Amino acid sequence: MEARMAHPAFTLDGAFKGLGALSAAVERGGVPKALGELINLRVSQINGCSVCVQMHAKALREAGESDDRIFTVAAWRDAPYYTGAERAALALAEAVTRVADRPDPVSDELWDEVNRHYSEKEVSALLLSISVINVWNRLNAATRQVAGIAEA
Repeated sequence: MEARMAHPAFTLDGAFKGLGALSAAVERGGVPKALGELINLRVSQINGCSVCVQMHAKALREAGESDDRIFTVAAWRDAPYYTGAERAALALAEAVTRVADRPDPVSDELWDEVNRHYSEKEVSALLLSISVINVWNRLNAATRQVAGIAEA
């Protein structure tokens, strides 16, 4: 397998730095790093981004997350390993990633549930985090970036 081109974030001057600055702002938003990585993994699974699935599963394992939580995040609704707050964040991640799947992608019910668990600053961080991983997934998918190449 071979990528179609060099990664766009490294091709355009300032793009990688800009995405990095956005990610750094998200980290200051108060959302636990493990939850951010679970969101990154789940969104990447939805988008079929092998580079990001591998990267975020590995990051979760290195952070000490259990295999149960890593392996079942794709089926989080039916797995007992997630808190109510994590479930709300994962539901938000799926809704924001799949905005075209329904007329009202983020229902009032989901919005209220997310806001029951998180402050406005944390909701902002969640939304930006979900958006950033979607950008990376779309860039990787469009250019057919290959998982594991950077490690080889």
